[in-house]
Amino acid sequence: MTPTNPMNEATGNYDHGGQDLAGLLAPIRERLRASSPNPVILIDGPSGAGKTTLADALACALPRSVVVHLDDLYLGWSGLDHGSRQVVEQLLVPRAAGLPGRWQRYDWKTGELAEWHRVDAGYPLIIEGCGALSRAGAALADLRIWLVADDDERKVRALARSEGFDAFWEAWEQQFAAFVAKEKPQQSADLILDACGVSRGEFGSDGRAPR
Repeated sequence: MTPTNPMNEATGNYDHGGQDLAGLLAPIRERLRASSPNPVILIDGPSGAGKTTLADALACALPRSVVVHLDDLYLGWSGLDHGSRQVVEQLLVPRAAGLPGRWQRYDWKTGELAEWHRVDAGYPLIIEGCGALSRAGAALADLRIWLVADDDERKVRALARSEGFDAFWEAWEQQFAAFVAKEKPQQSADLILDACGVSRGEFGSDGRAPR
């Protein structure tokens, strides 16, 4: 199962307790003041922790920013590792060289890979999802965020947003636990935040169902 205490090996700043959106964004804004004009921001954490909620809110605060959701990169319910690798190989490595990145959408309905999306280097880039904060990815990012969440609360949130997720919940949790054990994303985090108290309704919804 996903670890319930991500502070065991964390080196980032821990801001615990659900809070309003403005309070959640405040430490992020502070960190970004010293970053490049077009930062790369990675947001990771267990399913239902509020990664998509935070990413979309942050995009509203960063003009012209591009958001990439790992939900669109996973090769189905067993595709966490693939999505994590694609973040580095297709998006972050090219961007570090000043080149456009790209990612290919996985169609959850057909079970097949679909169209490619180009991501130019001249815009802020926000990447969110389970597996976003690998060691290799962290080295190429400007800001690394890890979200914590109560296990019961995040499960309720995740299952409510993703139809059919309940049948794959345990398998997905095992994949994520393996990723955490291997990559230790908490150690790479600049900020560790609790977004469970923040409602998607505070800034609007795009109807996504994050895994």
